[in-house]
Amino acid sequence: MKKIINETMYDKLVKLGIINQDGSLKFDEYLKLKSGSFMDLNIDHLSHKDDDRSIVISLAHNYNQNGDVMADPDMEIRIIPSMKMVEALTFQQDNMGIYQQVYLEDGRFYPSLKIELNKFLNSWLKNLIEQGFSNN
Repeated sequence: MKKIINETMYDKLVKLGIINQDGSLKFDEYLKLKSGSFMDLNIDHLSHKDDDRSIVISLAHNYNQNGDVMADPDMEIRIIPSMKMVEALTFQQDNMGIYQQVYLEDGRFYPSLKIELNKFLNSWLKNLIEQGFSNN
C-alpha cells in the first residue's frame, strides 16, 4: 500500500536521525546538523502535546544579516508517533517577509496552505537527505 505524504515525511525524519522509529526525539532540546558547505540545520524541540501525544519541533536554516538572525526557511512541524505521521504547521522566510500558519487558534485550518506546506516540507526533507545531513 502506498504511503501518504505525512507518513513519507515521518520516514525522512527517521532517516535524518531526528527521531527514532517509535517517534521519540533523538535529542533533548536542540540539535544542529552540518553537511559540507550547506547552511547548518537547526532543530529545536518546542513542545509535547498531551492531548494527542504529539511533538512539535522547528527545522531552520539561519543566517545573520546586519546583526539579525534570518530564517531561510524555518518551519514548525508536528510529529504524531502513534500514527507515524508528520505535518507542517508554519513556514517562515524572513528575507521575503513571509510567515504562514496552517492552524488558527480555534482549531480551524487552511486546507490549501496545509497541502502546500506539506509538499514543501517533503521536498525540503528529501533535499536535506540528498545533501548529506544526518544525526545517525
